[in-house]
Amino acid sequence: MQLYLIRHPPPQVNEGICYGVTDLPLRDDPKAIAITIQTQLPPGLTLFTSPLTRCRLLAEALHPAPLCDPRLQELNFGDWEMHAWETLDRAALTAWAANPTGYTPPQGESVNELQMRVHDFLAEQCAQKTTHAALVTHAGVMKVIVGLAHGLAPAEWMALKFGFGSVVRVRLDSTEPRKTSAR
Repeated sequence: MQLYLIRHPPPQVNEGICYGVTDLPLRDDPKAIAITIQTQLPPGLTLFTSPLTRCRLLAEALHPAPLCDPRLQELNFGDWEMHAWETLDRAALTAWAANPTGYTPPQGESVNELQMRVHDFLAEQCAQKTTHAALVTHAGVMKVIVGLAHGLAPAEWMALKFGFGSVVRVRLDSTEPRKTSAR
């Protein structure tokens, strides 16, 4: 399966704020970036999107009927959402740093849980024999997919960086994406 992973444009949020599933508006109209992205995509792709506004608006500018899937949302940071990173409890951040895949922020989800829901989405697409698709999503989801596609260890895929509005092409060769241990 050939996937075109597209990160949403910059959201309207101050620098240094923790956000994941918070539904933020875009800083700018997505039409200009959609024109640039469109040149990087083959015609006729099925396009999936996170339902969050910052992805959905770009997806709608790229495709007449994008398919929303909540499994493509960013990590849920729970009680940390919309707080400045510098104001978060140091002990909690230290616990997260000690176990970045298994630690769950209060009322949020762990990176393991993010990886499982993204894997479920990909496995479903493999079972439906999807051959090509574009996904308008978030950096966390893109990291998981690239990690699964290349068999990367969690420390490797968690360190990946993707710019706003970037397009990354990956291929999943098996009938089901590989799982990587998130321990």
